[in-house]
Amino acid sequence: MDCVSNAAQETDTVLYASAAASSGAPYVEEPVAYDAILLSSFGGPEGQGDVIPFLRNVTRGRGIPDERLEEVATHYRHFGGVSPINAQNRELKAAIEAEIARRGLGLPVYWGNRNWHPMLEDTVREAYADGHRTVLALATSAYSSYSSDRQYREDFALALGPVEDGGTGLGLGDDPMTIDKIRLFFDHPGFVEPFFEGVRDAVAAWLAEGRPASEIRILFSTHSIPTGDAERSGPRDRDFGEGGAYAAQHRAVAEHIMKRLVAENPAAEGIDWTLVYQSRSGPASQPWLEPDVNDVIAELPAQGATAVAVVPLGFVSDHMEVLWDLDTEAKESAEEAGLAFVRTQSPGVHPAYVAGLVDLIEERLNGTPAAERPHVTDLGPWFDVSRPGDCENARLGFRPAAAGIAP
Repeated sequence: MDCVSNAAQETDTVLYASAAASSGAPYVEEPVAYDAILLSSFGGPEGQGDVIPFLRNVTRGRGIPDERLEEVATHYRHFGGVSPINAQNRELKAAIEAEIARRGLGLPVYWGNRNWHPMLEDTVREAYADGHRTVLALATSAYSSYSSDRQYREDFALALGPVEDGGTGLGLGDDPMTIDKIRLFFDHPGFVEPFFEGVRDAVAAWLAEGRPASEIRILFSTHSIPTGDAERSGPRDRDFGEGGAYAAQHRAVAEHIMKRLVAENPAAEGIDWTLVYQSRSGPASQPWLEPDVNDVIAELPAQGATAVAVVPLGFVSDHMEVLWDLDTEAKESAEEAGLAFVRTQSPGVHPAYVAGLVDLIEERLNGTPAAERPHVTDLGPWFDVSRPGDCENARLGFRPAAAGIAP
């Protein structure tokens, strides 16, 4: 990996980037003739026999024995060994293709996963064989963190890198493939709209029952991450406060949703909300973002709450963390606490979300100026080209990553 690693340490180097993105400017404000879209996701098992091999891929390099992996495997086995994420990505891919066709953009959509088939490296080979060289990636993660942003960029760099390092070598040589990445879309209106609708409808139903606003709680839930990684999320030259850019982005979106809720329905004034975390893993000695969603639910009756809506704000679809951690465990916690419970919708293939993703693709095709890009918080629009040091992994440090300035 020496040749890629050395390049990654040079100031202002942008690995495997299109000519327009290789300057390292935060926003690409000139048209780029992308010839394919790469939908990139986490991946998931599709049968009982896939579960442990899949979890080995997820935890590769950590030396976790199969006995410990089996503890997590029970969540998947509860659903027949099948994660819903692959089926959801097939549905999302089809919806994006339909919207691209409706707009006459003429771009094929390829799909490759980090941890299970179709694997990213195989998808890169397929796209290259089909003649595509200037690819725009869409990762199914909206926020800043190592696992939701930089790790995808590392995946792209590894896939395009030297064969001897496990890559395809297709980003090297005289006819290389490049992969850029659309900006993080946490505050794009298309992504936020489904969450707002879910909160609006849950609150309206409870208010119509005569439940006082003071008895309703909204918990915006996202995946917990190690606090060390959270502190390193986002550009290093900006202080985002506790939890880094990761927590700040979630808080900003939640604040927008609640302000809009009250503006459209004044009867919702007085409803309290909290950002909570779920799906923690790792050793107990390692600090992760808190509070846990179940701990917060348990405390709500003492605060006078009688109803709780849990909003899966950190997730783009109803995959395993939503089905198990929210629809199973959080729901059980609410039942034990005697609370009315609603888990609101995730974006999935909501028309606003799908249209928003294709808007983001067109943004890059057209080189839309940053000042004209839609966003609902003061944090956006986020960058096209990640800034130096963005989303470092506290344990691994910096590894070569595409679509951003090194390191």
